[in-house]
Amino acid sequence: MKYHITYICLQSRKEGTAGFTHVTEIIKGLTRRGWHVKLYEPNYGKNGHEPSIGVRILNFVWVQLKFFVQIGNQPDVVYARSHVALLPVTLLCRFKKIPIIHEVNGPYEDWYIAWPITKKFSWLVRASLRLQYKVSSLLVTVTPGLGSWLRREVGPQKIQIIPNAANIDLFTPDAVSKRELSKPYALFFGALASWQGIDTMLEAVALDQWPQKVHLVIVGDGATKNQVVRHAKNNRKLHYLGKLPYKELPGIISNAMVSLSPQANTMGRSNTGLFPLKVFESLSAGTPVVVSDFPGQADLVKQYQCGLVIPPENPAALAQAVSYLDRHPEMRQQMGTRGRKAVMRDHSWDKRAADTHKAIRSLTN
Repeated sequence: MKYHITYICLQSRKEGTAGFTHVTEIIKGLTRRGWHVKLYEPNYGKNGHEPSIGVRILNFVWVQLKFFVQIGNQPDVVYARSHVALLPVTLLCRFKKIPIIHEVNGPYEDWYIAWPITKKFSWLVRASLRLQYKVSSLLVTVTPGLGSWLRREVGPQKIQIIPNAANIDLFTPDAVSKRELSKPYALFFGALASWQGIDTMLEAVALDQWPQKVHLVIVGDGATKNQVVRHAKNNRKLHYLGKLPYKELPGIISNAMVSLSPQANTMGRSNTGLFPLKVFESLSAGTPVVVSDFPGQADLVKQYQCGLVIPPENPAALAQAVSYLDRHPEMRQQMGTRGRKAVMRDHSWDKRAADTHKAIRSLTN
């Protein structure tokens, strides 16, 4: 029997973002397992241009209207990537007794960081999301800390922990890059947001503790781009490559000495734990990582001994960690090997899709 699932994502799926990867990989995995998946998503953002708030809101309405019009072909399950504007779909599913799953990737504070204007309407953000979580059939979230937070927010509720993962066929230790980068280099890739620890990295690479011959390569785009560009002009060790196609990343990662995830705790967002996509992809490529000491990523690194854990927002500690790995190449190699084995065994997207498949089937049996 072929089950039908409606997947709703109100966020723009720009290639290279965590949202794009997560949605694409899970849909691929569910399709392999016999699901017929219909994706509803907005049309904006895929050309690289950021739309206005008005265009975003119109797309939120349009996506849900399309779902309402086609609800006659009632799916077996609705899977929704959590969004404050999804209340109409959630309530309709509740009314029509369609099981709905909400995938929760962060606490309320993520909204206030990404869209500061929403802080003025925090009561509305909390009310909409809390109600959606309360009436959902299942909550899927990426860290145990987020699971505990959800239980405090909505009380007894069915919660499944399914972390991020990596494409183990794309991110490999033998991936090749056509770019001629000065080696050895430490690497950061991802959204250039303040909570990623951009300030920490920019300060660290300018310190005396940072090894003389090690460069810092930054890949990505975002709010702190101009800050990165400015520092790159004044520091020969710092190289900013801008935003690159997703398929170029594996070779750059596999050739890095170390990959960095020195995330900060902006508005307390890291208290519920972090499993950044970049950490899994780096380990899959056989590259050790340096991460800040927050639940999730720090636990992963300690469990598999695949990198170093440092105090958050501490440039000196970051510089010292990079220096330590530079001076211990054999240990660095061993960390990378352990990380690759761990991801292949426990943290592939296919494994995550299998876990998601089981969670969804629990609602259809």
